[in-house]
Amino acid sequence: MKLLEEVQLKLVSSIKGKDLLTLLDYSSEEVQDLISLATQLKKITKAGRCPKLLEGKTLGMIFEKHSTRTRISFEVGMNQLGGKAMFMHSRDMQIGRGEPISDTGHVLSGYLDAIMIRANSHEMVKELAEHASIPVINGLTDLYHPCQALADLETIAENKGSLKGLKIAYVGDGNNVAHSLVVAAAHVGMDVVVATPVGYEPDANIISKAQEIAKTNGSLVTVTNDPIAAVKNADAVYADVWTSMGQEEETAKRLIDFKGYQINDDLVSHAKPDYMFLHCLPAHREEEVSSSVIDGPNSYIFEQAENRLHAQKAVLASILA
Repeated sequence: MKLLEEVQLKLVSSIKGKDLLTLLDYSSEEVQDLISLATQLKKITKAGRCPKLLEGKTLGMIFEKHSTRTRISFEVGMNQLGGKAMFMHSRDMQIGRGEPISDTGHVLSGYLDAIMIRANSHEMVKELAEHASIPVINGLTDLYHPCQALADLETIAENKGSLKGLKIAYVGDGNNVAHSLVVAAAHVGMDVVVATPVGYEPDANIISKAQEIAKTNGSLVTVTNDPIAAVKNADAVYADVWTSMGQEEETAKRLIDFKGYQINDDLVSHAKPDYMFLHCLPAHREEEVSSSVIDGPNSYIFEQAENRLHAQKAVLASILA
């Protein structure tokens, strides 16, 4: 009972009942507390004593895109917390046949305690959240991947001891993963540099908002086209695929445009010797990252993947418990 009381006291109570669409909607304190709670829940789970904080709660999971880590981590997370999760592919629902998103939000609110959605359009997820009377969690959209970013920083914090003042370099496409990473890093006082080819830079408006957050936390968010400058003295180096789902027709062009942006032994030689390599997975070895790096001693990709489970438990418990 004492253990349960301690965990409940450390939940991020300010986000109870709140949507998680983007970490821009959360305060720096809330982001930092979620990362700490994720680490705490991980330790308790490893000891076989995960508290059943969500007993009687049901999470509905809507998928427009295929998934390994998102589906399994949310489903297992709900189970470990004593709740249940329901998998729903959009093609099997009425939204796959044209039912308005607003109607779907109203209907699901009568059945579920929360919705997690992995979707193509961020605007669609915003509309769902607007009409649902229960919390909506963004499992991935074209603009953001907030749950991934929480797991990323949890992994760094566990291995580096702290986050503030560290430098993370993201090299690759300025996509949804990059957007959420810069926002999360800004919240915890990390310096973050994004290096992309010309024309693949992250959304300027999102970068501007992240820079405002970083300024209040004494850190910097910068964008460059020079991967060496980005990686120089970095504590962590991050990669994502060059061609995301839905962009397959651009593969040939992207392979040309991203030449020189592979994270390999030459590039990481500019980082700190004890740098951490991170990748949100799935990875294309010998494309965005060499096998020598992703399978090398500085790689933390599988711990990072596991931490999706614990970061999401922190979110679920705080929003629903």
